[in-house]
Amino acid sequence: MLEGGVIAYATEGVWGLGCDPLNEAAVSRVLALKSRPENKGLILIAADIKQLAAYTAGLEKKKLKLIIESQGKGMTWLIPNLGVAPDWITGGQATLAVRVSNHPSVVGICEAYGGAMVSTSANPGGRPAATNLITVHRYFPNLIDVIVPGTTAGQNGPTEIRELETGRIIRPKQT
Repeated sequence: MLEGGVIAYATEGVWGLGCDPLNEAAVSRVLALKSRPENKGLILIAADIKQLAAYTAGLEKKKLKLIIESQGKGMTWLIPNLGVAPDWITGGQATLAVRVSNHPSVVGICEAYGGAMVSTSANPGGRPAATNLITVHRYFPNLIDVIVPGTTAGQNGPTEIRELETGRIIRPKQT
C-alpha cells in the first residue's frame, strides 16, 4: 500500500478496496477499477480515532465523541472537510467521509500502515458490493496487488452514512 498498491480486504459488511489516501495515483487506480467518478469522494477508514486526527482536529469534542462511540457499529460520518484531505479523496466536496472500525482486517491493515486508508466497496460501478473473496476475484482478476484474507463481520451490506453536523442519514444501514 505504501508504494501505490491497491488492496482488497473484508470490512463490517462487504469487501473493500483500499490504498494510501495521500497517493493520488493509487486513488486514481481504485477509482478506475470501480469506474467511479472522482467527484463522489471516498471514505477514510481507521483503526483508531487518532489515525484521523489530522482530519478531525477542528471538530467540537461532543461531535468527535459521536465518531468514537460509533466504532464497531458500521457507521460512516460525513464531517466538515477542514482543507486537510486532498480533493481526490473528498471529490471536491465540503465534507469528508470517515469511519473508525474494529474489524480485525481493518485494524491490522491500518496499524501496519500507520494511519487511515481509503475504503470503498469492492465492486465495479453498477454491480453489487462483494461480500466474499470469490466475488472479489471474479470482479478484479489479477488487478489487486494484495488480498488480505478474512471474512466480513456479518453486517448486511455497506455501512450507514450520516452527516455529523445534523445527524441526517444519507445512506441507511442495510438489514
